[in-house]
Amino acid sequence: MSQRHSQRRGPRADMVPEIAAAVGFVSGLLRTRGCVSEQQLQVFSGALREALTEHYRHHWFPEKPSKGSGYRCIRINQRLDPLLSRAAGQGGLAVPQLLQLLPRELTLWVDPYEVSYRIGEDGSICVLYQAAKPPPPPHHHHPTYGGMLTCKNQMMLGRSSPSKNYIMTVSS
Repeated sequence: MSQRHSQRRGPRADMVPEIAAAVGFVSGLLRTRGCVSEQQLQVFSGALREALTEHYRHHWFPEKPSKGSGYRCIRINQRLDPLLSRAAGQGGLAVPQLLQLLPRELTLWVDPYEVSYRIGEDGSICVLYQAAKPPPPPHHHHPTYGGMLTCKNQMMLGRSSPSKNYIMTVSS
């Protein structure tokens, strides 16, 4: 792989606040448990930021924030998300150690303009970061994108809990 490839202008600038929110959240969870050194956290955070930036590079659609949500979703479900495992390895953290420190069930959605998470399968969804979306172009009449399956409502299928959008509508 040539050096020039990594210098290519991608949507990198757009993702910075969202990725920073996601990385800050995971690092914060580890920090509060107090078993990880500050240096390990720094390396882990940097590695995770790079991993997410690379992973999302061609899967970031500010004009359709729900598109690719499932691909960008970070999951811990008794098993660690591969992106977290990789960042842990670079920070000298063992995967079993990370699994002990982080919630057993965690879903982190990193979407354009919004980063949210849920702890537990039926926990409520909390928003970590939200930015104002630019107004949609006038030819969009439907608020949802054709019922597309995103990580959020895919995981709700077959379960009695309402989708994230439903929760947001009821609570606001």
